[in-house]
Amino acid sequence: MNVHEQERLFALHQLNLLDTPPSESFDRITRMASQLFGLPIAAVSLTDENRQWFKSRVGVKHWEIPRDKAPCAEVSDSSGVVVISDLLASSCYHDSHLAKMGIRFYAGAPLRTRDGHTLGAMCVLGEEPRQVTDQETATLQDMAAMVMDQIELQHAFGRVDPLTGLANRNQFDEDLQDLARDLPGARRVVLFTEVVDAGELSALHRSMGAAFLDELARVSARCLKRTIGTEATLYHLGGCQFVHLVTEEGEAALLEEALRLRGALLALESARAVPVLVRPTLGIAPFQLGEATADILRSAHGACVDARQAHAGAGVFSKTLDARFQRRFSLLADFGQALEAEDQLSLVFQPRVCQRSRQCLGAEALLRWRHPTLGEVSPSEFIPLIERTPMARPLTEWVMRQAIHQTAHWHRQGHSLRVSMNVSASNLEEEDFAERLLDEMVGASLPHGAIELELTESALIGQGQAALGQLERLIEAGVRIAIDDFGTGYSSLSYLHEIPAHVVKVDRCFISELGENPRTETLVKSMITMAHDLGYSVVAEGVENAHAHQLLGSMACDEIQGYYIARPLTPVAFEDWLAR
Repeated sequence: MNVHEQERLFALHQLNLLDTPPSESFDRITRMASQLFGLPIAAVSLTDENRQWFKSRVGVKHWEIPRDKAPCAEVSDSSGVVVISDLLASSCYHDSHLAKMGIRFYAGAPLRTRDGHTLGAMCVLGEEPRQVTDQETATLQDMAAMVMDQIELQHAFGRVDPLTGLANRNQFDEDLQDLARDLPGARRVVLFTEVVDAGELSALHRSMGAAFLDELARVSARCLKRTIGTEATLYHLGGCQFVHLVTEEGEAALLEEALRLRGALLALESARAVPVLVRPTLGIAPFQLGEATADILRSAHGACVDARQAHAGAGVFSKTLDARFQRRFSLLADFGQALEAEDQLSLVFQPRVCQRSRQCLGAEALLRWRHPTLGEVSPSEFIPLIERTPMARPLTEWVMRQAIHQTAHWHRQGHSLRVSMNVSASNLEEEDFAERLLDEMVGASLPHGAIELELTESALIGQGQAALGQLERLIEAGVRIAIDDFGTGYSSLSYLHEIPAHVVKVDRCFISELGENPRTETLVKSMITMAHDLGYSVVAEGVENAHAHQLLGSMACDEIQGYYIARPLTPVAFEDWLAR
């Protein structure tokens, strides 16, 4: 093979046209050519090393023919128009593949790149001998130019990733649409490859620089392309994420293929092709042609994320896991409406009782959500989702207002109760949080000491100066601060004496094991003693039996809270409980 042919083939392969699905943008041109020439067959033919492959064709069922004695190959070799009036009368083509198919007439114009490489031909064919006029020759050349314009348009504008030379997300979307038109309802599988965890890219960008990430993407692309071979088109979605399609096989075979690709990427480390450890993970998602591209990629990416979280090299899309994520999305989407509705959100109150006197000193306000279609949704499910969104502020605002006004109502009835409510770290970052809380209490004629804010250790530790200022302002005004879920967060002695709080709430995971695990009993006793020595009052959460109650009494725990005392109660039920 001479150098010119090598360069021509390289230019052809770089365009990623071979063995790609039919495309309506090319099919329009071949249909037009067939109609203009009044011939049954027209094609966009690309000259590969040993074959003529049809990117688009009209009037013929097969996708390719041998390159040997193919007129389109002559077009590529000569870079000129080739017209064969009668193949049977040609000394070269009388025994060609086309002639044996009954083709008598051929006319082809070269598909030339701007660099002068001829990729193949725009050709028309007939089953009877025929001549062409100069005007028809010019028309065929114009149509070849239209094909090249379309090829270069796709390559230059939004279809090819300039970094890796691979087809991009736009091309993936278009190829799926073309496949769905050609094979409606057929099954395929998408393999989603993530070379580096997306969460690590920012750290790599900062430490290694953008040029390193670009080179990592290029090296990964070459590795995957080489491993996949020519049977599939590899697409670069951005960053270090790639996808390609395979035919549907058994799950075991798909996992084996995914792990084969992963092994090739891991080999980059041993070959010192990349200067950092890569942890490639693949997601596998079967789908039916015709589904939305966004849904296909979401499923494949979800399978990849699930596999990474499970510390597996590859994973198959799980409808069960996906249903959980869809539920989370639905909850996030619906929560804004819940804040505005009058019958979805409510507060219940779990009593806190003095260990020695058995007197009810107050209660913890707990949020409940009755979803109109999903029913009761656990706070442990929806609150962590909301806390990471802009809805955290209006959620706390709602709880704060309801809790303050309910507490004020009880104070007017003569019950000097202290109500605690949970606050997230994001609330402390709001510059006006303390003022809003204090203003709400003043408006309800409620003394500041009647409200206690519960924050987890992670929310209290490591916050900025603004958050610390919020806490100091609240403490100065008389609002009490409690460390919630104590023992499950940082629990660092170096931090504990610095936390501006009044109360420590020992987490229920420790209290539930009292009487069953001597080590836990020792740990709880030590926590209570240490908290007292540091000036904190101690509340035990999750007290569910008399034995735990008795042990906590012997440990001098100040208050208890849990099912042994009472379950969370509606305001009316709480008042009845107080009366009893």
